[in-house]
Amino acid sequence: MEKTELIQKAKLAEQAERYDDMATCMKAVTEQGAELSNEERNLLSVAYKNVVGGRRSAWRVISSIEQKTDTSDKKLQLIKDYREKVESELRSICTTVLELLDKYLIANATNPESKVFYLKMKGDYFRYLAEVACGDDRKQTIDNSQGAYQEAFDISKKEMQPTHPIRLGLALNFSVFYYEILNNPELACTLAKTAFDEAIAELDTLNEDSYKDSTLIMQLLRDNLTHQTVQEKNVMRQKGLKTKSIQGVILLSFKKPFYTSPFLIPLGFPIAKKPIHVYGINCL
Repeated sequence: MEKTELIQKAKLAEQAERYDDMATCMKAVTEQGAELSNEERNLLSVAYKNVVGGRRSAWRVISSIEQKTDTSDKKLQLIKDYREKVESELRSICTTVLELLDKYLIANATNPESKVFYLKMKGDYFRYLAEVACGDDRKQTIDNSQGAYQEAFDISKKEMQPTHPIRLGLALNFSVFYYEILNNPELACTLAKTAFDEAIAELDTLNEDSYKDSTLIMQLLRDNLTHQTVQEKNVMRQKGLKTKSIQGVILLSFKKPFYTSPFLIPLGFPIAKKPIHVYGINCL
């Protein structure tokens, strides 16, 4: 099928919310070997984020049920088998995306924006694998995720404005990696706070085209920080410890909210558990 037809079919599949079909089309486009346009890049990203997102959500639900089920219950093996089935699907999807990134996308990226976008994507999909991995496999997966995020982060600091949606989306997801995967709330909050503060300082220079996208991601950064501040202070108080050391890292003086998304779900850090799609950036 011609590239133009594949893209048209991918757009149709997106409208019909048939994301597996959308991903198949964009995989075929990518495998043709040419550098993707911004539109094509965004279609690929949105397709696979929705495909993997369903499995991540299902895995969380099934794992929660498994943990609450008595070990003597005959249903436990059935639940375990089903969780492993979902894990297998999730791993297959992530492996496919990572192969596309290494073989075609990162190698063909000719500008810093695309490079950061794809390296962030690589960090994301290794992070999704880390969520279900264990043992030595998990350690290697975490290292791969952190390496991709760090490389993207270093490039973004040199080549992109602090208010750029891709740089902000990277900071958001990298901070989630520190919090959820490395269990390091201080580093997570420091990274998120720095990204937020640097963007605030240059908010007046933000161009109109990306204003809505940038401020939405800034809202997510702020919400995560606000939630984490309260959570950490409560934990410290319960332990009878002072909160000064925590406050020095994450207490913020915020202005009024920038842009409120209708699909934020307050279920802990990160505040938003559903993928957020702006400027082709898939956050969380």
